[in-house]
Amino acid sequence: MPDTLLERYNYDEFIPSKFKPWMRFTKSPTLGSQSPNFALWDLDEQETNLSAVIKSNLFTVVEFGSFT
Repeated sequence: MPDTLLERYNYDEFIPSKFKPWMRFTKSPTLGSQSPNFALWDLDEQETNLSAVIKSNLFTVVEFGSFT
């Protein structure tokens, strides 16, 4: 088994034993609840945070993970 978090996340095959540990939807904020605030960086490598992005945009989509 891989040792580091990054090695575990970048699994080499799409089988349940490798992706199911990452499927923790019950730990997600519920619909309508306040989102957690955390640091983000824009494409110019300027630091901001989620609350600032939400305040400055009508819609905000946050995507985590990969589509492989």
